[in-house]
Amino acid sequence: MVTRVCAMTVNYPMLPKVLVTARLAGEVIDALREAYDLEAHLDDHPIGRERLLDSIADKEGLIPIITDTIDRDLLDRAPKLRVVANFGVGYNNIDVDGATERGILVTNTPDVLTDATADLTFALILALARRVVELDALTRRGDFKTWAPMLNLSREVSGKNLGIVGMGRIGRAVARRAMGFGMHVLYCDPCRLDEALEKTLNAEQVGLEELIRKADFVSLHVPLTEETRHLISSGALQLMKKESYLINVSRGPVVDESALVAALKAGTIAGAGLDVYEKEPSLAPGLTDLANVVLLPHVGSATVETRTKMARLAFENLRAALAGEVPPNLVNPEVLPKRRR
Repeated sequence: MVTRVCAMTVNYPMLPKVLVTARLAGEVIDALREAYDLEAHLDDHPIGRERLLDSIADKEGLIPIITDTIDRDLLDRAPKLRVVANFGVGYNNIDVDGATERGILVTNTPDVLTDATADLTFALILALARRVVELDALTRRGDFKTWAPMLNLSREVSGKNLGIVGMGRIGRAVARRAMGFGMHVLYCDPCRLDEALEKTLNAEQVGLEELIRKADFVSLHVPLTEETRHLISSGALQLMKKESYLINVSRGPVVDESALVAALKAGTIAGAGLDVYEKEPSLAPGLTDLANVVLLPHVGSATVETRTKMARLAFENLRAALAGEVPPNLVNPEVLPKRRR
């Protein structure tokens, strides 16, 4: 008897193709590989515009980072794209209107970076007031020769006025940290906090000009929009107290960086702490020459815990969108009726 073996062809469903433009937490990359046909740029250097455009044509999902420009040119080259799951709370790198017109969901990663960014804000406040970076350099140079009552003086943080421009999640988290220093919080935001919360935080809503005039520390926590671009201009800096400090952990173009350099050189304000820059990663000429600034390389959310949470959230946003669900952090809900048609 002859036994005939017949080959049977099994057609497995095609996995959605996904592009990730930067190295993320290993566990998330592993999960993406298991669930999708993944192309990943596993490097800490930018993917580059050319590769990004070349890679997007057949992708249904995209996880970019905030330095990737997702504009109409790219969207026009991505006929299959269904979701842009941005790795970051800000999404000014994405043409959201263009995505919405094409029925593409756009998501971000809020909430999970609130505490890390608020912590860094206070690190900058303390570093500026107590001249931590400047005096560290002095000590390393061997210029610490003696202790004297009026030598290497700095400023106190406790009991001072903290001005918070933008009282969203991060602004409120900064205000909570200010409670431990007995600070009075002046805040500028279109929406007023609940009266009970204002009392708890020792916070008072004021206009931007009043905040700038009265605050010992002006801390920026606003998104980048046409209204907030150069919100802190030469004129605003002239209104600040001579012994006050500016902290920016939001977006670089919120501050006119050239005007800031001029104000710091002239002693118009006492100092500045910056984690973001107007033409990042480039810095305005003269900024690095100043001893009264603390400069960080955009590390507001750069803790192991937070960056892992951000990657997980970006993955969950992507997964939900590709499964036909509403992602937890959808920034353009108006796109949903377009997708139903």
